[in-house]
Amino acid sequence: MRIATWNVNSLKARLEKVEWWLERAAPDVLLLQETKLSDDAAPLLPFSMAGYELLHHGEGRWNGVAIASRVGLSDVVTNFGDGPVRSTAAGTSAAGTAAGSSAAGAAMTADEEAFDPFGEARMVSAACGGVRVVSIYAPNGRVVGSPFYAGKLAWFARFRRWLDETQQPGAPLLIGGDFNVAPADLDVWDPAAAHGGTHVSEPERAAFRTLLDWGLEDTWRSRNPGLRRFTWWDYRAGNFQRDEGMRIDHLLATGPVAARIVAVEVDREARKGKPVPSDHAPLVLDLDEPGRPFNAGWSDAAARIADRVAARRSAAGA
Repeated sequence: MRIATWNVNSLKARLEKVEWWLERAAPDVLLLQETKLSDDAAPLLPFSMAGYELLHHGEGRWNGVAIASRVGLSDVVTNFGDGPVRSTAAGTSAAGTAAGSSAAGAAMTADEEAFDPFGEARMVSAACGGVRVVSIYAPNGRVVGSPFYAGKLAWFARFRRWLDETQQPGAPLLIGGDFNVAPADLDVWDPAAAHGGTHVSEPERAAFRTLLDWGLEDTWRSRNPGLRRFTWWDYRAGNFQRDEGMRIDHLLATGPVAARIVAVEVDREARKGKPVPSDHAPLVLDLDEPGRPFNAGWSDAAARIADRVAARRSAAGA
């Protein structure tokens, strides 16, 4: 069974790319984040035509998580079982205004005061093919020390409590998504440049470790202990080409699932070309036997990345 996770940065905008990737990689289960859709706008028909059921948990313009499965969907949980989330489908919320405009200082203040990560569509779970899967989109945190950062840490604490109260480390469980945490310096293009920011702060990394301490394995890192590969690159010109990214998308598994893993890969090629890509790449895990082969593009890119990095360092030295 092949399970993948992918922050698509708007499922509406990226639907053609997702359809392309479903044909390319043929996952049995695809965990999606940042769909930016309400549930009634979820593209059920295109997924059905591709052979997938789509379970969507959204709020409208922001956030949103989903599970696409061709091996069944049952026993659904959303929002840690804490009830409904807000709706942002009707128009631009204060959160959207503050995130999209540096000129909206007053809106930012109101946004900070109203910020509630537990009212946002960030978690959906279901049983798929004998494995409970969870698709999560952790809060970004924005600025260390801000209410958004405090909310991020509180959200991770709620996540850990959900595991404590409802799950067992000995049961087949796989959690995938955009955690917005780079667990170690190896997971950042330049630890010195990123130092002091969100995604790499020690409290965020400690929150991530609490999930591992519960009984989850970081499947990518356990299979690739010294390999530096990323899942996210900023859209700014040259960041992807120079491989200036972070590993912030993860697939965490309990022992019964981890024991079945035969391959874990980041599909770098999906971050390229047309249709217009997300700023994240899919992270793919195979259980029991390899899935459909695809060229993830890392070996082909290695020499080009090295040349670009050397050229930039040379220019900076001059």
